[in-house]
Formats: sequence, structure tokens, C-alpha cells
Amino acid sequence: MKQSSTQVNIEALISKAAGEAVKALYGMDATEKMLQLQKTRSEFEGNLTLVVFPFVKAAKKSPEQTAQEIGEYLTANCAAVEKFNVVKGFLNLSVGDGAWLQLLDAIDKDERFGMKQVTDESPLVMIEYSSPNTNKPLHLGHVRNNLLGWSLAQIMEANGNKVVKTNIVNDRGIHICKSMLAWLKYGNGETPETSGKKGDHLIGDYYVAFDKHYREEVKELVAQGMDEEKAKQEAPLIREAHEMLVKWENNDPEVRALWEKMNNWVYAGFDETYKKMGVSFDKIYYESQTYLKGKAKVEEGLAKGLFERHEDNSVWADLTNEGLDQKLLLRSDGTSVYMTQDIGTAEMRFKDYPIDKMIYVVGNEQNYHFQVLSILLDRLGFKWGKELTHFSYGMVELPNGKMKSREGTVVDADDLMALMVEDAYKTSMELGKFDDMTEEERREIARVVGMGALKYFILKVDARKNMLFNPEESIDFNGNTGPFIQYTYARIRSILRKAEAEGLKPAHAQVDLAEKEVELVQKMNEFGAAVEQAGKDYSPSGIANYCYELTKVFNQFYHDYSILNEPDEQKKAVRLMLAKNVAKIIKNGMSLLGIEVPERM
Repeated sequence: MKQSSTQVNIEALISKAAGEAVKALYGMDATEKMLQLQKTRSEFEGNLTLVVFPFVKAAKKSPEQTAQEIGEYLTANCAAVEKFNVVKGFLNLSVGDGAWLQLLDAIDKDERFGMKQVTDESPLVMIEYSSPNTNKPLHLGHVRNNLLGWSLAQIMEANGNKVVKTNIVNDRGIHICKSMLAWLKYGNGETPETSGKKGDHLIGDYYVAFDKHYREEVKELVAQGMDEEKAKQEAPLIREAHEMLVKWENNDPEVRALWEKMNNWVYAGFDETYKKMGVSFDKIYYESQTYLKGKAKVEEGLAKGLFERHEDNSVWADLTNEGLDQKLLLRSDGTSVYMTQDIGTAEMRFKDYPIDKMIYVVGNEQNYHFQVLSILLDRLGFKWGKELTHFSYGMVELPNGKMKSREGTVVDADDLMALMVEDAYKTSMELGKFDDMTEEERREIARVVGMGALKYFILKVDARKNMLFNPEESIDFNGNTGPFIQYTYARIRSILRKAEAEGLKPAHAQVDLAEKEVELVQKMNEFGAAVEQAGKDYSPSGIANYCYELTKVFNQFYHDYSILNEPDEQKKAVRLMLAKNVAKIIKNGMSLLGIEVPERM
């Protein structure tokens, strides 16, 4: 007698039955790996394929005979398997319509289908991303960093983890003093209010101004006969900046007050950019608060014999046993380096949260830094130190190398986002997609589509690779783009609204499914596996590409089969259920990328 097909996961059901078949037929206990099913190749009949070579030795028969026997067992004993065919050692299984319809019904009942629940027992994953300096606005590199960090946080949560999103702001150091000094010298009391500029842009202008005047001073000293390297150290501006840094370190009240005022301008600007980008943080740390803790932790390690002090009073970690070199932790004058600050930040975070896993979203130029940090944190007793993950990503550039920017070399994040939204508006107007809409609706949809295009184009690329971002290519309503997926979602929502107006509802019914309908259910069913794999690989691109594949399969189905004009009422109800759940999964999948989907376009 066949088992009742009550399980939602068809693959799990068939794998279990295949294990029972192998045990009953050959007395063999097959491992889970041996029983893994693959999607049947398009040139063969079937939905799922079992490779039988691992069972041939126990069966003492040819691969074809072994496959035949297992196939016969499954059709007799597993409700999900309707028929089979054998191609050499490959057993191709056709799943019955009843099982696919049951699966569709289960998908329909689960609003978060394919995503795991977070519980009190879930491990806590902390993800650090953004890490801006307070001397300039966020740029194109930060855009990729923030989008990757935010998406990774959503993916880890969808895999059943508690997630804490953190940011470490580089708010101290010589680069900050350069902006401050330039503002004092050339600012005439200018503020974001008096200039009409965002605070981060205003401070960025003064960072550029410092560099301009500093270069002129160096040039003048070289013209007077000074060696260029010495001129760079002796230029009055750089000396003043260093003096300001010393005053900051010594808590000079005037310097600290100016530092606080200018940083607050920058933070207000950052917050505006983050809001437009659709990212946020649960906790923000500041280098100015972590570097002293880092120094204390290094001194503690020194006392335990984990580090060594050299004759010039500098402190080092000897990593030669790990195949690396020696790493400076404190300079001879006692000041900290980036590594020290990261140790201090780790100390603060470890006290704030019971971290099980720490992920740093930082560019690949810092690969060595995080290799060293992992060793040092492990030495210092952080339980997650050895297992920390550096989510290393490649650089992103534009086709012409740069775009309008206040520095002239860096692509400004605010400019880029504004350009994308404006391009989305123009493209939609040209294609007639904004007909019968109010201007307010047009602007809102342009924002959703423009930001979706930007995010999708960046996130669909494997994060480890360097990438070329082409704004024009990204806003295309065809092909592997955000707008293509968003438009398909909006089209489905339009169909469902029309159906509702006609009194039609998606419903479960026993009907014969067409091949493309089965393909659609099978593709929807793969969402959970795509989410799980993206979590294992730390790969937002896996989700992006799944959303594109699902959208393509739906469009192929929609091209061949009518939904609202289908004469058979039961088939129509099932097709509406198919469409409704494709839309749901697209929306959930895109939300893992931080991308909104519009109800109409």
C-alpha cells in the first residue's frame, strides 16, 4: 500500500522512500548523501533524478537493472512518484499532479515559505558593515558594502539566526583633523544650514580643500629646494593637523567641541543617505570609544606573555608560527593602530552581546588584516575569534571610471542614487508605464524602481568579484535586472486585482497540470534551498539569481497559458493560486536583497 503523501517536501519524501527501497531490496543502509535527488535534465522525461551507482555493488546488478527495481518499488510505495524511466544509471522520476498540487497548497498556506523561524535558542550572528570615515560622504564603494551587509543580515535571519547589525564609525585620526583644520582656516563659520549642503558633503568639501592647500605648500617647499618626502612632513598644514590630533588625544576642550560639532553634521548627513539606501543598524560603535579599550586589551595580552615589547617601547604580536610575520599593535609613542582599535571594538561587542558568529563586511584589500585579527582575538580568548568571517568583496567601478563627484575621483552615493531614480522616471515615462498615474505615484514608483535597479545590479554579481556598475544597463525592463523582476511582480498583482474585481479567488482544485505549471511549482519549491545555500555561502547573488530564474519561469508559463481567460473555472482558480504564490516568493526573495516591489508599474 502506498504511503500517504502528507509531507510538503517532495524531495524529502522520495529520498526517504528511496532509502527504504534500497534497504528492502538490497539490505543496504544508504546515507543521506547517496539519496540526494537532482532536477531532471530538460532533455529527459521526469522531474527528479536519483543516481543509482552507489547502490550497484549491494544490488549485484547492472546500473540499469538496479534503477528499474528501485523505480518499481517507488511507484508501488511512494504516493509522490507516478512513473519513472531509466537512462543508464539514472532513475528519472515523474511526480504526480496530486503531489504538486498538495505542495502548492502548502506553499500557499505559509506566508514565509522557504524561510526559517528565529527562536530564543537561535544562534546570534553579528554583522558589521558600512564603516565610514567622518571626513567625507559615503561613496560607491560604501554603496556595495552597505547593500551586501544589509542583504546578508536578512539572509542570515531567514536561515533562523538572531542578527545584530553593527557599524563602526572611523571618527578619529589625522584625516578627521584635516577637515577640521580646513574648516577653521577657510570656512568662515559655514554650516549645513547656511550652505544648504548635507553635513557630510560640507565636511568632504573641506577635506578636499585641505588637500588642495597642502599640495600647494609641498610644491612651494620643493621649489625652495627641499626634498619632496621631507616637504610632505614639514608643510605647515600637515604639522598643524598633527598638533590638532595631539590636542584631541589630550582632550583639549576647544578641539573636542569642534570635533563633536562637525561629526554631528556628518552623522545627520549619513543618516539621510542610509535612509534613502534603505539600510540601518542595531548598534553603532565609534573608534573614539574603542581605541583605548583596544590599548588596554593589548597591555593585558602583553602581561600574559601573548605579545612582546620591543626596545623602542612598541608592542608586537609574533605570528611566525602561523606562517605570517610580526604585527605592530602599539607604536613606540603608545598610540594605537587599526588592529588595536578592532580588538577594542571586539571587546565592547563581546560584553554587549552573546555573539556566536561575527561577520565583517569589508573589501578584499583587507584580507590580511582579518586573517591577523582572527588569530589575535583567538589568542585573547574570544570564543568566536578563530571562526570570525571576513565577508570579503571586490571593488566596484563605473564604465567611465568616475561620475560627478565632489572629490573628482570618488562616486558620491547620494549623486548615484539620485541619478538612478531620475533615470527610472525618464525610462518609465518613455515606455508609457506612467500613464493614468498621479505625479506623486510616478515619483514613488521611480524611487522604488531606481533603487531596485541599483541594488539588484550590484547584488546579482558574486560579491568576491570586482564589478563594473553600468547605470544605463541596470534600468532595463528586460533581462536579468531589478526592474524586470519588479515589473513581473506588478503584472501579477494587476492580474489578481482584476480577478478579485470579477469575484474570482485563487483556490486548490484537483486538475491536470501542464508541464510549465509543474515547472513553476518545482521552481517555487526551490526557494528554501536557495535561501539555505545563500546563508551557507554568504551570497546575496544566489537569492538575486533565484528571483530572476523564478520570474523567467513564470513569464514562460504566462506567455503560453491564459489565467483570466481560461474557460475551465477550476484550472483558472489553480492558475490564480500559482500567480499569487509566485508574487509572494518574489516579494520575499527581493526583500532579502533590501529591494521593494511596486504594486503597479
